[in-house]
Amino acid sequence: MFAPRTTPWPLVALFTAGYLAPYLLPTTVGRLDSALGLTATQAGAVGSALLLSSATAGFLLASRVERAGARTLARAGLLLAVLGYGGAALTTAVPAVVAGAVVGGFGSGTATTVAATRIAAQRDPHRASTLGLLSVSGLAGAVYLTVPHLGPGHGLPLAALALTALAVWPATGRLPSGTGAARSRAAGTPLPHRRSGLLLVAVMPLWSLAQNSLWGVSGRIGLSQAHLSEATIGVVFAVALGAGLLGVLAAGALGARLGRALPIGAGTVLIAGCIALSASADDLGTFAAGEIAWNTLYPIVLSYLFGLAASLDPRGRWAVLVGSASSLGTAAGPLTGSVLSAQAGFPVMGAVLGAGLLLVAVPMTAVALHTGGRPLLPGAVRRRGGTPAAVVAASPGTPAGAVPEVGAPEQPVVEITVDAPAVPAQRAYDTAGPRQAAGTPGPGTG
Repeated sequence: MFAPRTTPWPLVALFTAGYLAPYLLPTTVGRLDSALGLTATQAGAVGSALLLSSATAGFLLASRVERAGARTLARAGLLLAVLGYGGAALTTAVPAVVAGAVVGGFGSGTATTVAATRIAAQRDPHRASTLGLLSVSGLAGAVYLTVPHLGPGHGLPLAALALTALAVWPATGRLPSGTGAARSRAAGTPLPHRRSGLLLVAVMPLWSLAQNSLWGVSGRIGLSQAHLSEATIGVVFAVALGAGLLGVLAAGALGARLGRALPIGAGTVLIAGCIALSASADDLGTFAAGEIAWNTLYPIVLSYLFGLAASLDPRGRWAVLVGSASSLGTAAGPLTGSVLSAQAGFPVMGAVLGAGLLLVAVPMTAVALHTGGRPLLPGAVRRRGGTPAAVVAASPGTPAGAVPEVGAPEQPVVEITVDAPAVPAQRAYDTAGPRQAAGTPGPGTG
């Protein structure tokens, strides 16, 4: 029997606090535009600065989580998020708001880095990532339903980010601290699967850029092109994020049954169509359909991408680097969407983003196909050059525990050096066959 899986709730909470900022991007950018007198491009640039700071934290800290200690880094990140977002929420001076957003973004990126590193070390990283996306989608949906009724001002979404970081602080007490053994191990272990990891790092910014170019201007599409009120747009976003919850639940239920290549490749193609539909919306029905369909598919594909990155390195370094590369695209999204829509209009923006997604779907699917055996399907332990051990596991009489659990990494082959080979004594071995008594004639003797 397999050991029962425990839910890594501290990591889920930390992931939620770190990943909430991108989910609240439309309302954050929209309120910076309306409350502080910034242009759409300037507000998008502030959002991009926040997310770029978050990505920078990931790149800087990807290999330092074990060395510094997950608990220490997580608390430092949450503290920066509270101070940065809280300070930005309490002032109307644009330079101070920008500085607070950048500091808070670095804190969010630090929290996300710690969560991603620890999630990759779980027995089932896809399940842990799914729970994190489920949590952040639910919280973001609640914020979208609540914020429009609490009054105007740029501070409300920023305050929500700060309060979430503060609420997650107690959960960090269950995270491990750094050890000397972790430092020595971190220094000597190279990154595995370099080609697959580097290709995934290269294409993830483009994938996230397309997603967040739409997400960063979705509020403006609803206001200016579909002619909806902010409250109506908030309801659409909340419903869309609710649909995203169902998508995440579906991804968690499916797990690795479909592999990763199909959800990532086909899901990205469908997302491209949803972006084009949402960007061309001029009424409530089309706008809602595009946003809801896109928000349903986006977390599904994202959870499989997180699981794919986590499978490349059990220590989570590829997961952090891929997540940080995704944050780079996320950071450029608001500004890119603002510039494209201002220069060519929302429908052309949607067509350009959709075409870009179709292009990046090919290498992402190729990486998923190439690394499809890690982590392994239930009971499928692939020996290099051999057959899956699932065949053995299906045979009657297989002892319990003989097959690793879902998500277990392949066990490395360790060479054991023997100081001196044993010298067999003469006549220690005999010919095969039944042992005969001395003097007994053999077959064919008289």
